[in-house]
Amino acid sequence: MKGKKWTALALTLPLAASLSTGVHAETVHKGKSPTADKDGVFYEVYVNSFYDANKDGHGDLKGLTQKLNYLNDGNSHTKNDLQVNGIWMMPVNPSPSYHKYDVTDYYNIDPQYGNLQDFRKLMKEADKRDVKVIMDLVVNHTSSEHPWFQAALKDKNSKYRDYYIWADKNTDLNEKGSWGQQVWHKAPNGEYFYGTFWEGMPDLNYDNPEVRKEMINVGKFWLKQGVDGFRLDAALHIFKGQTPEGAKKNILWWNEFRDAMKKENPNVYLTGEVWDQPEVVAPYYQSLDSLFNFDLAGKIVSSVKAGNDQGIATAAAATDELFKSYNPNKIDGIFLTNHDQNRVMSELSGDVNKAKSAASILLTLPGNPYIYYGEEIGMTGEKPDELIREPFRWYEGNGLGQTSWETPVYNKGGNGVSVEAQTKQKDSLLNHYREMIRVRQQHEELVKGTLQSISVDSKEVVAYSRTYKGKSISVYHNISNQPVKVSVAAKGKLIFASEKDAKKVKNQLVIPANTTILIK
Repeated sequence: MKGKKWTALALTLPLAASLSTGVHAETVHKGKSPTADKDGVFYEVYVNSFYDANKDGHGDLKGLTQKLNYLNDGNSHTKNDLQVNGIWMMPVNPSPSYHKYDVTDYYNIDPQYGNLQDFRKLMKEADKRDVKVIMDLVVNHTSSEHPWFQAALKDKNSKYRDYYIWADKNTDLNEKGSWGQQVWHKAPNGEYFYGTFWEGMPDLNYDNPEVRKEMINVGKFWLKQGVDGFRLDAALHIFKGQTPEGAKKNILWWNEFRDAMKKENPNVYLTGEVWDQPEVVAPYYQSLDSLFNFDLAGKIVSSVKAGNDQGIATAAAATDELFKSYNPNKIDGIFLTNHDQNRVMSELSGDVNKAKSAASILLTLPGNPYIYYGEEIGMTGEKPDELIREPFRWYEGNGLGQTSWETPVYNKGGNGVSVEAQTKQKDSLLNHYREMIRVRQQHEELVKGTLQSISVDSKEVVAYSRTYKGKSISVYHNISNQPVKVSVAAKGKLIFASEKDAKKVKNQLVIPANTTILIK
């Protein structure tokens, strides 16, 4: 690696036994069948904020299990669930932090959230509803409190010493990371170690084959507990991904991980976080099923915010073509905002109609849409991170299961931003999400179809077609606050409109403000 020497003590030891408990837990199942479909709408959930089953103020796995029917009740004929197809759980491993992206035990559940038995119960209940579950797997780094790191600090001859990256006399301790951050940190023993994110998260040394074996064992363990796949945190940073050498080594590692996971479960679903431009993201499709499309997310939010199209369909088509050049079976990971960004409702200044438009675009584009918990009820929040991860609002006030681990600054209740209030309100944002997810699932074109941009004579309209097996649906979104008329092909029938007063007369389409129309 340019600019420093990465110290590595060659190990000839057998695979290190894990310094953790629960490794020999029972196997639940090995996931869905090899032919199971990976397409679907996913819900990203921060367990701590979701639902509190034991009344300690913190969300937990039992709470998530109890609220599965809110996400998907297993009955396609009901209308009060979101009817999502999958859940992405933010980290659930033991950790000293509130967010749990710094793991101290890869083979267990944080006691605040429950235990392995609770985890297996959640997997079984999700299976009953045909809901896939992927868990956040944080393998770039551990916590500085992990027993491996503690052992490495105390004894230079420890087999865990080479699990981490240590400075030597030739190291530039002032080296900066890819966003200008300090990457060398002083340990309590006076030595310096490498940590991409901060001093509490020392990076693991993937040049060490023992580390790679350990993390493969971790993945296999969770597949045996019933999980369907993983959201792979910081997938870009395993090695120094901004260099050609680093990117190549990253991809080789993810190939190794993927192959091992597929032996355990041939249909394992792997989605990666590579937060960068599409050209940097694309090569990772050689290894993974899906990657998050941050570039497209920004285009959707900025377009809806401005009320005019800034090239959503063009960008979606371009990234689709680029990603397919690396993997013809790729699944785009599409979203609006996530747990690391200001909430979309804050970006849209609390405008419910704009939020509906953003949701409609998300749920009619190719790929697997991800909904960040609370997005569907219009929760707001701006950084710091704790304030974009506030307790989910079930009620206008307090009630059974409402989490209270943090006193909310943005989502205090009493203003209609709750499941309780919006379930009763026919035209609420929550009911719009419920409707649009169902519309998507009723039309194969919207789930699996290719995308082609449609040219329209109005910058306020986002338009594209979705085609699958010779059948097409044309999608028109008016993202402005005023009605719009556009010329369209005379052929085709209006099959859906998200608001009243939409109409098609011959080759003239009338689209009310913030309305989505489908023509077939």
